[in-house]
Amino acid sequence: MTRIARTLAIAASALALAACASTRGLHPAGHEIPPDSLRTQRSLAGAPVSPAAWPQQDWWHALGDAQLDALIAEALRDNPGLAVADARARLAQSEAQSLDAAREPSVEASYAGTGARLSEKEVGLVLPEAVGTFAWMQSAGVDFSWNVDLWGGQRAAWEAALGRSRAAEVDRRAARIQLSADVALAWIQLRQAFVLRDIAQRDVERADRIAVLTRTLVASGLGLPDNLLQARTEAGIAHQHLVAADAAIDSARISLAVLLGKGPDRGLQIAPPTEPRPVSLAVPPDLTVNLLGRRPDLVAARWRVEAAAQDIKAAKSRFMPDLGISAMAGFLALGDNVPLFQLPARTYSVGPALSLPLFDGKRLRAGLNARDALYDETVASYNQTLVRAVNQMADLLSLSRAVQSQLHTQQDVLHNAQRTCDNAQIGYRAGLGTELNTLVARRMLLAAEQNEAVLQSRQAELAVRMVEALGGGFKDDEAPAAGAK
Repeated sequence: MTRIARTLAIAASALALAACASTRGLHPAGHEIPPDSLRTQRSLAGAPVSPAAWPQQDWWHALGDAQLDALIAEALRDNPGLAVADARARLAQSEAQSLDAAREPSVEASYAGTGARLSEKEVGLVLPEAVGTFAWMQSAGVDFSWNVDLWGGQRAAWEAALGRSRAAEVDRRAARIQLSADVALAWIQLRQAFVLRDIAQRDVERADRIAVLTRTLVASGLGLPDNLLQARTEAGIAHQHLVAADAAIDSARISLAVLLGKGPDRGLQIAPPTEPRPVSLAVPPDLTVNLLGRRPDLVAARWRVEAAAQDIKAAKSRFMPDLGISAMAGFLALGDNVPLFQLPARTYSVGPALSLPLFDGKRLRAGLNARDALYDETVASYNQTLVRAVNQMADLLSLSRAVQSQLHTQQDVLHNAQRTCDNAQIGYRAGLGTELNTLVARRMLLAAEQNEAVLQSRQAELAVRMVEALGGGFKDDEAPAAGAK
C-alpha cells in the first residue's frame, strides 16, 4: 500500500469512528437497597428467634390434618394455574436456549434442482447450445456462517434471557407455595365455618326455646306482648345466623374446589376439618439478609435485575463494529446430462463481513436509553418487594401478638361465661331460678365460644401467612451476581 493510500485509509477510519454512534451520557440510575439498611430491631424486639423458624417444604404437615395434606397434594397435581406457570417457565427457557444457539456457528446442507427453458434472447450463457431448450440446473453444498461476538453482546443477550428463565422458574415454584397456602387458608376458613355453624345451631335452639317460654308466660298473663316480640325477633336473628353459617360452609367448599381444579361437587365431599395444631411464630436469625434467598418473589426480582443489566451490555455492544464470517462449498451443474458430483462442478466461496454503525446513533441511543429505564424500573420493583417483605414480617408478628393477647383474655371470658351458665343451671335445678335465666346465661357462653373460634382461626391464618412470608420452604442456592451498571 502506498503512503497516500495508507493516509487515506487512516483518515477514512478516523472519520468513521468520529461519526460512530456514542453511548456518552447514557447510564442507569437505579440502585438496590442494602437489606441491612432496613432496620427491624425495635419492630421485631421480643419475638423468639430460632433457625427452625424457616419453614420446611411440606410445612402444612405441622397443622396436623391428614385431609389437608391430601387436599394440598391434589391441588398441586390438578390446579390449572400451575400449568400456566409451568408453560411460562418453559417458554422463558426456550428463549434462552434459542439465544444460546445463535452464538454458535451455523452449518447447513442443501440441495436444489431447478428446470427452466432458457430464453432464445439470453446472451453470455455458459452453454449456448441450451438456448431455447428445457434444461436442469442442480446445486448441492454446505453453508457455514458465524457472527463473531467481538464485544460480548450476544453472550450478554443470552445471559439476560437466562436470568429471565431463572426468574420464571422461581415464579413457578412461588406459584406452588402460593397455592398450598391458599388451600390451607381456605381449609381454616372451612373449619371456622363449621364451628360457627355448630354454635349458630345451638343458639337457634336456645332462642326458639326462649320464644316458646315467653309465649307461655304471655298467655298466662305473666309477661308482656313486647316480651314475645323481642323473643321472636331474637329467634329470627339466630335463624339468619344459621343460614349465613351454612352459606359460609358452601362458599369455603367451593373455594377449595376451585383451588383443587375441580367442580363444586368435589367441595361437597370435603369433611369438616379438625382443629389445627397451634404453630408458634418465631423469627429466624439475620432475617432481612436471609430473606433474599428464602422468598421466591425476592429471588425472582433479583434475577430480573441481573437480566436487565445484561440487556444493557447487549445494547451497548450494538454501538461497536460487528464481524460475520460466511463460507460455502459445493457443486453446481447446468444441463440435463451434466453430472453434479464431479470435480469440475465444484464451487466455493468465503467472505468476512464487517459492519459499523455510523449515522444510526439516534436509534441505538434510544434503544440503550430504554434498556437503562427498564433496569431502573426493575431495580425499583426489587426494592419495593424487599421493603414490602420486611414490613410484612413485622406486621404479621404485631398481629400475632395482638391475637395471642386477645386469646389469653378470651380464655378468662369463656371461663367466666361457663361458670355463669353452670351456676344458672344449678340454681334452676334447685328451684332458685327460672329456665329463662339459664337460656340468657347460655347466650353469653355461645357468644364467648364464637369469639374464641374466630380468634383461633385468625391465629392459624397468621401462622400460614407467616410461613408464606418466610418463603414457604423455598431456598435458592444460586444467587445472581450484582447487576452491572
